[in-house]
Amino acid sequence: MTSPRRRALMLAGTAATSAMMVLGWAATATAASSYTTAPVELNVRSGPGTSYSVVRVLPASSVVELFCQKPGTTVSGYYGTSNIWDNIGGSAYVSDTYVHTGSDGYVTAHCS
Repeated sequence: MTSPRRRALMLAGTAATSAMMVLGWAATATAASSYTTAPVELNVRSGPGTSYSVVRVLPASSVVELFCQKPGTTVSGYYGTSNIWDNIGGSAYVSDTYVHTGSDGYVTAHCS
């Protein structure tokens, strides 16, 4: 039979381990939202398509954080052909075909 003190310590250890696993997963999920762009300069547009104005240009191999993704103009780019556009903050979008996500599909939430 386990003493009440030992049982409390075992439960506390289990809770701490669970918390660390949850925190570790959360940290990994946050880190996974950063991706590297293609080794070419990349137009950042005000919306998800080539008809939107260019608001700035990213240097080759930039690191970007993806906040959400949405469909737009189909583009043939460095990493294939897709209609997915990545929101990198505010009203700033880049074609997913220039971002190395490791996937041909959506890797984050859809923009509303």
